[in-house]
Amino acid sequence: MKTTGNTILITGGASGIGRELAERFNAQGNRVIIAGRSRERLDAVTSANAGILGYVLDVGNKDAVAAFAKRVVAEHPDINVLVNNAGIMVAEDVARARDLSDAEATIATNLLGPIRLTNALIDHLSTKSDAAIVNVSSGLAFVPLVATPTYCATKAAIHSYTVSLREALRGRVEVIELVPPAVQTELTPGQSTRDGYMPLDAFRAEVMRLFARLPTPPEILVERVGFLRHAEAEGRFEEALTALNDLARGQVPK
Repeated sequence: MKTTGNTILITGGASGIGRELAERFNAQGNRVIIAGRSRERLDAVTSANAGILGYVLDVGNKDAVAAFAKRVVAEHPDINVLVNNAGIMVAEDVARARDLSDAEATIATNLLGPIRLTNALIDHLSTKSDAAIVNVSSGLAFVPLVATPTYCATKAAIHSYTVSLREALRGRVEVIELVPPAVQTELTPGQSTRDGYMPLDAFRAEVMRLFARLPTPPEILVERVGFLRHAEAEGRFEEALTALNDLARGQVPK
């Protein structure tokens, strides 16, 4: 993926990882369009960064996705890069019957949202030079956090979907998976200051160095995420599962 001269659409671009990517790509000479649910947050980003444009979009709403895709292509026909970043993470107790509205919203946003937006834009992207799709998954796609099972399941599905998409589009559209570890963002309350999570600026810097490699790696993996990403292949899955969830419960792993 080339790192300058693109027109890049980033969902969830008003905060966290999405905002960091938007600001860095904008600074590197790309035209950047961000989409998110909050007009106030979008305006904060666009006001602070000349050249970035913001559109209100709830990727969990299939009708909104379809309408948005038609509008954004009509207004910005040079779009050649899609970054599917928008996501939500909610704690759940799967050990008892419960209201599933949070789980359903997580699936709609984290899984159906990227599938629907990719589907709505794929014919357009396939006609563009240097086209790319970047899907943001998670280290939790490979070793799940028991407290957020639907989130982890959607990210595992995004990983699998990305592998299939890469093969289907080979030679036409480059498909890249960005796999974050636990990063200090506001994905969950208090996460931006949580000890042990990767500082957002350090994550951004390492990610941008990886995007600059030639050829671009099919998976953008900062060093810290390797503990989860390679756990099964290295025969440490059960160890990683126990360590991750013990730490999440505030326990010291044995």
